[in-house]
Amino acid sequence: MTKPLSTATPLLERIHGIMSQSKEDNDRQFVTALGRGLTILAAFEHDDRLTHQQLCQMTDLPKATITRLIHTLTTLGFLRVTEHGQYQLGSSAVRLSATAWSRHDMVATAEPLLRQFASENEVSVNLATEVEGEMRYHACCRSPARLSVNLQVGSAVPIARTAIGRAFYAVSTQARQAVIISNLQENLSVEEYNDAQTALDSAAEHYEKYGYTVSDGEFSTDILAVAIGVFDVATGQYTYSLNASVPSANWEADDYAAMIVPKLQALAERIGSGV
Repeated sequence: MTKPLSTATPLLERIHGIMSQSKEDNDRQFVTALGRGLTILAAFEHDDRLTHQQLCQMTDLPKATITRLIHTLTTLGFLRVTEHGQYQLGSSAVRLSATAWSRHDMVATAEPLLRQFASENEVSVNLATEVEGEMRYHACCRSPARLSVNLQVGSAVPIARTAIGRAFYAVSTQARQAVIISNLQENLSVEEYNDAQTALDSAAEHYEKYGYTVSDGEFSTDILAVAIGVFDVATGQYTYSLNASVPSANWEADDYAAMIVPKLQALAERIGSGV
């Protein structure tokens, strides 16, 4: 069932205003076709998935123009088509957004705090958020200890098999959880999807009871990680999750959690409040 038509977002309204002004000013340097393509991308500011009809309604562009723009953006990887015929931002847009988000104010605030945390506690610590059914890393600080996985800004890891993904799912709204589950169902085999859903349900229960999630050798056999959500005071939402990982040979999971979780919670509060 198609959801009700979306309305113009603040970003769309701003772009519409600029395009109208450029037309009035007869700005010959302004490329209208490019502006229209970016209008399509701007429509996804508050929506994960949109139909062709919704894009027509939101952008005020002719149906035939929308069709050509969608084809071009899909070919270039800035849009992708879901199995239900809707459209989502594609991998090219995600890569650009990962770069932009790495410069986001919260991430900029977090980076020196992560470096200090990693050094003081001899752990690797990372900040990530969910993009297209994966966790995308936006800030990373490695510990002095050698780990088998070298993650960098822009790296993506599975939601269900990682502590950082499970924590993000656990603190997400029901609507966001539903989108995550839908993405997993679309991209995983039936067996993989069933395993992922079981893992996420279990992690959400664990988080509700203990305030963190854990992954002990599931993503990488020699890595133990715990994670928590990061609440953004400015937006009133959980926008990121934060993990701390060590070589699993060095710790028992419960002992590690007892040591690191209170410190990780204090770090998350500082990042989320911008302190």
